[in-house]
Amino acid sequence: MPLTEAQRLVRETARRFAQEEILPHAQAWEAAGRTPAELFRKAGQVGLTAVCVPPQWGGAGADLVSYVLAIEEVAAADGGISNMLAGSNSPVAAALTQYGSDEQKRRYLVPLASGECLGAILLTEPQAGSDASNLRTRARRHGGGWRLSGTKAFITMGESAAFGLVIAVTDPAAGKRGIGCFIVPTDAPGYRVLRVEDKLGHRTCDTCLIALDDIELPAEALLGRADEGYRIALANLSVGRIGVAAQSVGMARAAFERALGYAKEREAFGQAIVQHQAVAFRLAEMSAKIAAARAMYLHAAALETAGRQSRTAASQAKLYASEMAEWVCSQAIQIHGGYGYLADYWVEKIYRDVRVTQIYEGTSEVQKIVIARELDRQ
Repeated sequence: MPLTEAQRLVRETARRFAQEEILPHAQAWEAAGRTPAELFRKAGQVGLTAVCVPPQWGGAGADLVSYVLAIEEVAAADGGISNMLAGSNSPVAAALTQYGSDEQKRRYLVPLASGECLGAILLTEPQAGSDASNLRTRARRHGGGWRLSGTKAFITMGESAAFGLVIAVTDPAAGKRGIGCFIVPTDAPGYRVLRVEDKLGHRTCDTCLIALDDIELPAEALLGRADEGYRIALANLSVGRIGVAAQSVGMARAAFERALGYAKEREAFGQAIVQHQAVAFRLAEMSAKIAAARAMYLHAAALETAGRQSRTAASQAKLYASEMAEWVCSQAIQIHGGYGYLADYWVEKIYRDVRVTQIYEGTSEVQKIVIARELDRQ
């Protein structure tokens, strides 16, 4: 799709930031298992921590297409860091923008937009992955506020975020209407990181098991109403899935570009291996699949921006892009031969990072369920 000048500017800003501020350090940060907070302050300075947030609250005020283009560029440098920026942008900044009071926006959204802090979403539980209605975390009224208890699993930035949006049951008898969303500082008494997970990929990004032990919260910690938590949790689901598709394209593109560069330099049987039809055809197919996935996520983003139903397009984009990306990364390793299996050549890292895109924001199987249901309604 043709891009506006503003969209191209955001993409170029994100590309320059990713290539200059992330890529040279990503391997060291992965080895350390942590990304420095200073990076996110720099990201805030160029508008990448709150791309779609209105300027009134410190955001860039850009549209969704600009946001997902930016996420692709960051993912091309490092998948884990792209996931951290994606999480803070949507759902956290998006939820605060849509449901937060002015005071909540001043206290949490403004520093989030500046990159002074990160925000996490605490939705998933050990027994409730894609089934967001099967929650056991409870928020009980206590005095004039709330008392929160439960366990959350697979929480992106559960340790590094300054605050989290915790989805908890407020009325067990009310079903989906009995779920609330609470803003919880991660330094609150009772917020405990039980474990920082040791993962296959995304090692620049902390993923945690969190205990919420009778955390006492004031009334103003509630985001929206006490019956809006389920809606808040799912409000930006399509945006999240479009973002994962963009991440997948970014990582696949990075693997493809490295494979292409290697194929032009590596010689076998008297010529560069890119001249061999077996390699050239493999690269051609990789290129075509990446282009198709990008078109799909941009189409879904354009529908969402226009206020049209994007659920099917978002699920289709995520399903195709995430599975395409693993295939492309596998082909990139194959083109590198034995060197592709070594950490020095980077494609093995991208392969590890990209695998999770078929899992978070709804597994590939969940996407097929969503798509099939929409087909049945036609």
